[in-house]
Amino acid sequence: MRKAIQILSVLVLVLLAACSTDANSNAEETAENKDKEVATEEDAKQTEGNEVEEDKDEKNEEAKEDEPVVEEEVVKKYKLNTAFWGFEPINDAPSEAVLLTIDDAPDKHALDMAKTLKELEAPAIFFVNGHFMDTEEEKAIVKEIHEMGFEIGNHTMSHADLKSLSEEKQREEIVKLSDMIEEVIGERPTFFRAPFGSNTDFSKALVKEEGMLLMNWTYGYDWNKEYQNKEGITDIMVNTPLLQDGANLLMHDREWTAAGLADIVKGLRDKGYSMIDPETIDIELN
Repeated sequence: MRKAIQILSVLVLVLLAACSTDANSNAEETAENKDKEVATEEDAKQTEGNEVEEDKDEKNEEAKEDEPVVEEEVVKKYKLNTAFWGFEPINDAPSEAVLLTIDDAPDKHALDMAKTLKELEAPAIFFVNGHFMDTEEEKAIVKEIHEMGFEIGNHTMSHADLKSLSEEKQREEIVKLSDMIEEVIGERPTFFRAPFGSNTDFSKALVKEEGMLLMNWTYGYDWNKEYQNKEGITDIMVNTPLLQDGANLLMHDREWTAAGLADIVKGLRDKGYSMIDPETIDIELN
């Protein structure tokens, strides 16, 4: 009997141990499942957060693409002084500077002159005539010069003396060429120079109405026979007593001027002069 009781006690203990093991196992499984659920929730939150950040990034990129491109505003540094038809610095712009201009373009040498100036990083205004833009080839030259970064100015259709023309003809000489320039380069000219520097009250008012700055020049020499050679024109343009701060230099589309142009620029720089960028001239102050 005692032996049976002992055997029964052992069986009870075995059953209790088994139950305890199952309970522990179930508890461990429950804890493990809870851990898995927590991890799954954390992963879901992380994924959702990443998707939100990606959406934000995409929206920011789309917003940037939709933003208009704002061109940097050119700082105006010079204004015209009609006392010598040159330029004065505004604020702290360097005073030892000159403006280069080329008239009667594009005759035969304007494109080569533009390439020379481009290589030297010397800005300039090319004043064009309508009778030098009456073919597609000539118009293409004007467009190429403009695309190289140079200003295209109005020098009238036929290079006539405006004082000899009626007001109607003066308007045609000026406005028709501005229309032509706009057709070729996509914008109207900002600068006007009358042939021979010959202006009338009507032409002055019309030029202002057209939004252009009327200018003459401080000095020029390449139409004089004695300077119609490379050495002569180079020397006088650099060493003339008329050279001064802000001088407005007049040159032409001529063989001898084209030949001396690089030396003229270098000679002026050797004397301490920089070249005025036409875009920095404030036409509103005149």
